[in-house]
Amino acid sequence: MQHVLIMHEVEAYPAWKAIFDQAADIRKRAGEISYQLLRYDNNANNIVHFSEWSSLDNARRFFESPELVEIRQKAGVKAPDFIYLQEIERGVL
Repeated sequence: MQHVLIMHEVEAYPAWKAIFDQAADIRKRAGEISYQLLRYDNNANNIVHFSEWSSLDNARRFFESPELVEIRQKAGVKAPDFIYLQEIERGVL
């Protein structure tokens, strides 16, 4: 499995979430399979987006696209940090 971990601050979570939801079809077409959203416990505007992708190449192409840069600006995203990950093990305890 391939995953992307994105950590970023947003200007206002409700505004960011509306744009995030509007982009669901774009993300799906690009290869996003599933996602989780988390927030820092002490700041609702610090968001962690953890997602599973069909391939890391698809994810990089999507997240580095001019279209997404424009969407991030519109959504009030501040300095996102992208980490591309390959799963090596999964377990349940």
